Amino acid sequence: MPKQKTHRASAKRFKRTANGGLKRHHAYTGHRFHGKTKKQRRHLRKAAMVSKSDLKRIKQMLSQMH
Repeated sequence: MPKQKTHRASAKRFKRTANGGLKRHHAYTGHRFHGKTKKQRRHLRKAAMVSKSDLKRIKQMLSQMH
């Protein structure tokens, strides 16, 4: 059976943490910041963790990553 390939788009978007979690960046940070409050912009800067419900699916896409 052939090896499963890493989903390259996902590999560029997610980073593994030391405890096996996955870090992600927030959406809505590309442009049009004048419509967002300062507080929104400040919170969007920080990385977030992938939710538990998405974790299994995303980990499978990254299965070949070390």
